[in-house]
Amino acid sequence: MKILVTGASGLIGAALCARLAGESHEVVRVLHHPDTGVHPEIQTVSLDIARALRPQDWIPYLAGVDAVVNCAGVLQDSARENTRHVHSTGASALFTACEQAGVNKVIHFSAIGVDRQQPSAFSASKLAGDEALMARSLDWVILRPSVVLGRPAFGASALFRGLAALPLLPLMPGTGRLQVVQLDDVISTVLFFLKPGSPSHLTLDLAGPEALSMSEVVGRYRRWFGWSSAREFILPNWAAAILYRFGDAAAQLGWRPPMRSNAAKEIARGAVGDPQPWMTATGIQPSSLTSALRLNPATVQERWFAGLYFVKPALFVILPLFWIITGIISLTAGWRSGVDLLIGTAAGPLAEPAVVAGALADIAVGALIAWRPTSRLGLFGAIAVSLFYAIAGSILRPDLWLEPLGPLIKILPILVLHFAALAILEER
Repeated sequence: MKILVTGASGLIGAALCARLAGESHEVVRVLHHPDTGVHPEIQTVSLDIARALRPQDWIPYLAGVDAVVNCAGVLQDSARENTRHVHSTGASALFTACEQAGVNKVIHFSAIGVDRQQPSAFSASKLAGDEALMARSLDWVILRPSVVLGRPAFGASALFRGLAALPLLPLMPGTGRLQVVQLDDVISTVLFFLKPGSPSHLTLDLAGPEALSMSEVVGRYRRWFGWSSAREFILPNWAAAILYRFGDAAAQLGWRPPMRSNAAKEIARGAVGDPQPWMTATGIQPSSLTSALRLNPATVQERWFAGLYFVKPALFVILPLFWIITGIISLTAGWRSGVDLLIGTAAGPLAEPAVVAGALADIAVGALIAWRPTSRLGLFGAIAVSLFYAIAGSILRPDLWLEPLGPLIKILPILVLHFAALAILEER
């Protein structure tokens, strides 16, 4: 079969494409941003579902396609993401295009509980997309998974690993229970419904066999890592609200933190459902989290990732602030000290413009690191600026190497921090 998969870089989409290709299906991956280095043997289409809002935007890519699996989804509106366009308008355009192009089989991923309650724009737009598909004359199946966990460190799988690495576990107030479902079971479900003659016009909750609290999920990951239980405490409502707001701010800068306002609204509802209709329709027996983890023992790489999970946001807060504040200080309270450092050197006549140029370079580097689309460029810029300062300082003021506070020596750990940030920058 020739199968078009949207959201092909996500947790479900990436695993599905790999599985389909491994079973000799012809796959068309639809990605917001092309990544030709991953699965180069699979056809890739660069198309933003949030901008492909007309059926004619999709028609050229549906030629010869036998089935479409829509895995596209975003958590919350931000500068780079739009829940209504992705989940509803863009998805509806795709479904209409399938109808026009004669692609009858459509499998669509929604989210568990959206038919019962819509506490945020995420669930409201998901439900609108579901209803748009149900209105079409297609062989549709709507899958509504709970929180999907798998071996890839992605989304909730990554968050739970990171939380499991904390010796003190902060628990968000007012969170519902989770019937977490395994990625392998989700992929097997899609493969079942792609078979000729499989049932259609079904809406199924994909939920695991256990309803767990957040604490219980994290505890299972800690045991998987071989660690004892963490001490727990419930965050005050005001502290939790601040963290969610920080997540919203990071999203406006192009990052994708899992802790945002929509997440707070959704987890209050929980992610539970009845798996029996799913089991009856497919014969799949969903795995428990404990059994799934037992089949895949934790490795040192898993422990490294868990330990670094919360180090990463700390790095990408501290590094931009370091550069921006340094630049501001150079232009204000530290102006005279900066100029005096250069007076009496070969750069003395240019001391004032040199300080201004350095300050502006620092601020620019910090801003580039903070904005996710330019963060890699900013990190390389920071490394280049740091090396320039080390070389220029060694030539103009070699005595600074012997200063008690080590202004030039401190460049070395700063360089290492930026290389570390580059190493952990990618999220998927």
